[in-house]
Amino acid sequence: MDNPILSIIDYVIIVAVLLITLYFGFRFSRNQNTTKTYFAANGRVPAWAIGMSLLATLISSVTFLGYPGEGYSSNWILLVQGLMVPIVLMFTIWFIVPLYRKVIGLSTYEYFEKRFGLFARYYSSIAFVLRQFSGMGTVFFLLSIALTNMTGGNTFAIIVVVGIIIIIVNLMGGIEAVIWLDVFQGFMLFASGILCLSVILFSIDGGASEVLKIADQHGRAGFGPYDLDFTRLTFIVMVINGAFYAIQKYGTDQTVVQRYLTAKTDKAAIRASLMGILLTVPVWTLFMFIGTALFVYYKQQPLPEGIRSDAVFPYFIMTKLPTGVIGFILSAMISAAICSLSADLNSLAAVGVEDYYKKMRPNRPDKEYLKVSKIFVVVAGLVSILIGAIYINAGDEGVLGIVFTLYAIFSGGIVGIFLLGLLSSRANRQGINIAIAVCVVFTSYAFLTSTKIGLGENKSLLLDMGEYNFTHNKLMLGVYSHLVVIIVGYVASLFFPKPVLDKNLLFSGWRDARRERKAEEKSLINEPG
Repeated sequence: MDNPILSIIDYVIIVAVLLITLYFGFRFSRNQNTTKTYFAANGRVPAWAIGMSLLATLISSVTFLGYPGEGYSSNWILLVQGLMVPIVLMFTIWFIVPLYRKVIGLSTYEYFEKRFGLFARYYSSIAFVLRQFSGMGTVFFLLSIALTNMTGGNTFAIIVVVGIIIIIVNLMGGIEAVIWLDVFQGFMLFASGILCLSVILFSIDGGASEVLKIADQHGRAGFGPYDLDFTRLTFIVMVINGAFYAIQKYGTDQTVVQRYLTAKTDKAAIRASLMGILLTVPVWTLFMFIGTALFVYYKQQPLPEGIRSDAVFPYFIMTKLPTGVIGFILSAMISAAICSLSADLNSLAAVGVEDYYKKMRPNRPDKEYLKVSKIFVVVAGLVSILIGAIYINAGDEGVLGIVFTLYAIFSGGIVGIFLLGLLSSRANRQGINIAIAVCVVFTSYAFLTSTKIGLGENKSLLLDMGEYNFTHNKLMLGVYSHLVVIIVGYVASLFFPKPVLDKNLLFSGWRDARRERKAEEKSLINEPG
């Protein structure tokens, strides 16, 4: 198939999937009578569905297009961040989940207020909002560019249509609709990825063994460079960045933490989290390997000039896959974006109501809060559509690199605040406020002295301080911001009184409670009779 025009069958499949998406919104609309059901599903979602939802939340157009593009143009170094997630989370998820289920109502950042005061809550929630909007813009951008190249449609129109569908699903069905839509999308994602990879490997002379051989010969295998150099994108940079990313995503991100609250019990929430983690890494790996296989395939077949690396996978889909299969793959791509963006919208609305509106207007009827929640959904959806349209003018840097860079910049030392709050009973509000101020100054300095603007050879730094410019890789900016908060926050806290804390806010409190539980269970077993 050499004609990149969709058939009527492909359009029918895409429309059918969009209608199914809308169905989920209307299917659960009658249950959305309170803010608790709208944002936390009243704790009635099974663990396996939450696990699939976590998978779909973390998988979007970035995975569907960014990872194959990166696998095509480079080696697997950007996958290292994802590989660090299960390594870190296997040791931390056991107490992070029950911590949040015990000490917060809905907003992740309520923990930050209970531990360090209102300023810490606002700062962390604003950092989350900035990260979410930048990420949502990227998802919209990738999806619209891909579909425009594939269908010839108008880029902005695609962004608007997808955005409206996402808003409707959230308005009608809340988090419950989002989670069950995620389950549907998760199965589509696996099927589409395996189908595409199978077709590519079958089309390559020599199959999988040839892919590994050619990839190794051309530097497309491995995770290097492995040298200890923080100024470049190296293995060690991605390992350190990935460790902090794992804690930030699963320990401080409203989109993920909100899933913990939808489970019936702590154990169910932990099982769901582990399932989501263990499913996500294979999917990231699958789509990265698709990019590597495409590199080998187009070494054997001519590829037209001028095709960007993140457009190679869409080009293959449109020119090499049969009618019907194209429609299914495009549907999976659209569904991945919708699920990820739907989760983002719901979490943004939750933060908007819990962290801001309820502070301005406390003790109001829940119906008012529910109404405002839906207003926040609409506003956040429209803003993300606008950002997606702005992203169309993005540069030529790989989209995956842009996403990781923005995430690093908007990290804002949040993991540092979280770790100090969790592990140090000595850290206090005054010390953290000083640390946040220092972190903002450092992040501004590092960003301004490492970011160039302009066209071609006329690019210049936003702020040039000569030998004092920030020269390390931008992914390290996020890492350093966390370390700045940890060091400055702890040292500054020593100059102020030790806080009186609820032991439930600390890791040591969870550990002591666990020991007491085990001791009680042991004593019951040893009781005579």
